[in-house]
Amino acid sequence: MKFLGIDYGRKKIGLAVSDGVISEPWKVIRYDDEVDGLEKVKQAAEEQSVATVVFGLSDGEMAKETKGFVVKLGRKLSCQIVFQDESLSTQDAQELSIGAGIKRKKRKEMEDAYSAAIIFAKTVDS
Repeated sequence: MKFLGIDYGRKKIGLAVSDGVISEPWKVIRYDDEVDGLEKVKQAAEEQSVATVVFGLSDGEMAKETKGFVVKLGRKLSCQIVFQDESLSTQDAQELSIGAGIKRKKRKEMEDAYSAAIIFAKTVDS
């Protein structure tokens, strides 16, 4: 069974894929508007044949936007969608990528994908 971890943002979306044991940063999707973002996430989920999508959920205003996006995405996908607290996922991703010796430019490009991998890992751990 495959999983897709998602770190949702207003301009870009970080994606990580997992077999349920190991989560790997996959890519970062940049999008123009919500319709474009929904279509790109749908394509990514279908490309990976995922059974479950795990969305990171923060506090406050961004949580409301994320939930709205997920409701619309749920109408397009037939897989399960769950939420996971994403507190400190970006900070944890930065620390891990620095510790792994990943160059600054690559870290910046893939930061949201690393965060998505951490969000999924928190789901497995909980």
